[in-house]
Amino acid sequence: MRIHTLEHVPFEGPANIGAWAKERGHMFSRTLLHEGGKFPRWDEFDWLVVMGGPMNVYEVEKYPWLIAERNFIEKAIAEKKIVLGVCLGAQLIADILGGNVYKNHHKEIGWFPVQLTEKAKKGYIFAGAPECFTPFHWHGETFDLPPGCTRLAESEGCSNQAFEYKGTVVGLQFHLESTQESIKQLIDHGGSELVKGQYIQTKETMLSQTDHLLAIEQTMTKVLDNIQKEHTTQKLK
Repeated sequence: MRIHTLEHVPFEGPANIGAWAKERGHMFSRTLLHEGGKFPRWDEFDWLVVMGGPMNVYEVEKYPWLIAERNFIEKAIAEKKIVLGVCLGAQLIADILGGNVYKNHHKEIGWFPVQLTEKAKKGYIFAGAPECFTPFHWHGETFDLPPGCTRLAESEGCSNQAFEYKGTVVGLQFHLESTQESIKQLIDHGGSELVKGQYIQTKETMLSQTDHLLAIEQTMTKVLDNIQKEHTTQKLK
């Protein structure tokens, strides 16, 4: 399996996703858009993983590479590549598929539970995962569920936390890939956002809840294994 990531800033890397790929023996490559990285050829990857970032999906004047990235993701979806979006990545996919992206009523920053929908419980993506789990969050925007997509998870502060499209595209608003180090990097670069809010935790609270780290790593592993298994099975049919 050949997995390729699109990354927007140096402090939001693949973390647990990269560790999973290495453990499973998959080939792994990256495009660092913030460094002017080039996109791969279509025959060079099987999965496209679009990571997070602090920018808005519509900030194309400030980040002109967002236009080329959007076109690349859109073609990857049309080519039926496996496409996984995390946070900003999920928002980009939602926009491409016809869902509006806008400011959420609340910022979610820290460890907050999400609940799987009934359709998610019956599907393959979260098979074996808990019906309710506590991932890491760092976002102030949300999106309308695009046409043709299935909502997979919700939280108290954000109704659209995960979705699936045509069996090959998955969007996760939350972070299952986070590690203690990646959380520290987010805090270092986004500390100004840590103001009082209903769903904003302090730096100390976020870094102290280390019991969630193993749980989200296990859930991320289940999700990635489930996607791999499903599409390996489909190819054999």
